[in-house]
Amino acid sequence: ARAFCQIFFAWYNDEHRHSGIGYMTPAAMHSGQAQQCYAAHQVVLDGAFELNPARFTQRRPVPPALPTAAGINWPRPVSDADTAPANSTLNYFQAVSHRA
Repeated sequence: ARAFCQIFFAWYNDEHRHSGIGYMTPAAMHSGQAQQCYAAHQVVLDGAFELNPARFTQRRPVPPALPTAAGINWPRPVSDADTAPANSTLNYFQAVSHRA
């Protein structure tokens, strides 16, 4: 299992392009390279358009938009009616997100 996970997670984070994050890899998003990858993708699409504009019937192609925030298992918002203890992780994340 450990050997499989080492191979799988390396592929998943460094090679697999996720539709939910603009077909970027998680590594590109976390390292701050997503904007550079987006620009490079646009260069490739521009080249494809110049070679064969008839292939793109609607408009010039653009890469999918990059998300402003991405995450998994976001904490749910805490309301006044919640019974979570004051020092819970849920309340911490809510407090942090309201500061930004």
